[in-house]
Amino acid sequence: MRRTAYVSRRRALVIGGLALAVTLSGCGLKSGSPMVDDVSPGSVGQGEPLKGATLTVTSKNFSENIILGQMTGLVFRAAGAEVLDRTNLPGSISAREAIINGDADAQWDYTGTGWITFLGHADPVVDPKKQYEAVRDEDRGNGVVWLPPAPLDNTYALAISKKNNARYRLKTLSDVAALAKKDPGAVTICVENEFASRDDGLPGMEKKYGMRIPAGNIRKMDAGIIYTQVSESDSCLLGEVFTTDGRIKAMNLDVLEDDENFFPNYNASPVIHEATFEKYPVIAELLDPLAKKLTTEVAQTLNAKVDVDGEDPHEVAKDWLVAEGFIGEG
Repeated sequence: MRRTAYVSRRRALVIGGLALAVTLSGCGLKSGSPMVDDVSPGSVGQGEPLKGATLTVTSKNFSENIILGQMTGLVFRAAGAEVLDRTNLPGSISAREAIINGDADAQWDYTGTGWITFLGHADPVVDPKKQYEAVRDEDRGNGVVWLPPAPLDNTYALAISKKNNARYRLKTLSDVAALAKKDPGAVTICVENEFASRDDGLPGMEKKYGMRIPAGNIRKMDAGIIYTQVSESDSCLLGEVFTTDGRIKAMNLDVLEDDENFFPNYNASPVIHEATFEKYPVIAELLDPLAKKLTTEVAQTLNAKVDVDGEDPHEVAKDWLVAEGFIGEG
């Protein structure tokens, strides 16, 4: 499998991201690379309602978020705007600060990240619609506009290879808790650094399910390596995965059910700098049709094109938008 330079990491270390955000805020994100695609309106962007606007799009540095950022830029281009591409920023906080400060105009973020990481709430809202509304209403006070979310839910999960699961027959996280109690040495788990310390990650999961995984059985590594280790080696029985990742199917993994509904909903939503939205409220009309089409299954397919097939996120985004008729070429 050929890997691209676009590392599929969902949430880089927040401290590192914050430091970078401060640096980028100081120098300004408006120096992004121009998006020069020759695209035209399709089912969105008719009449070029953004003609004369110059907008900066940003994203975090994992494949799905980069693809979504590229989609936004391409739709803005088709609607007549000049677009600066500042996608692929490390960490959750760097892109977030760019939106708050007005150094970027638009990105996609996740309701669970907004509610827990940015707004500081310990407990998720179980109903996805109510969680979106809670994030939307509270974050407006920070100058951030959350547009209606996609069905796409990129939440955390644990996965096991079908080969290993033939032995253990795990279906739920409660099954993992039972195995950890019965045979602690059997439960080895590969996770990212951030997942190992987040309240909505491993510590919270262990508490919710009453499980204790010995420290020596927890291995920290990059997200991309986790999938390979779980699929092809015996170093990790279980691995942290994201439910929209195309490598789940490609690497023949079983995703375990979160039967106690611990992990928050991470529905992807367009996030807009407030002053930008007030100046160009048509942005909501441009992005809402995309959001409605972006399901978890669609995201898995698009992500696989990058993380499994090695395609460029920009081209993946453009091909999908054209195929769906949202924009035209030329």
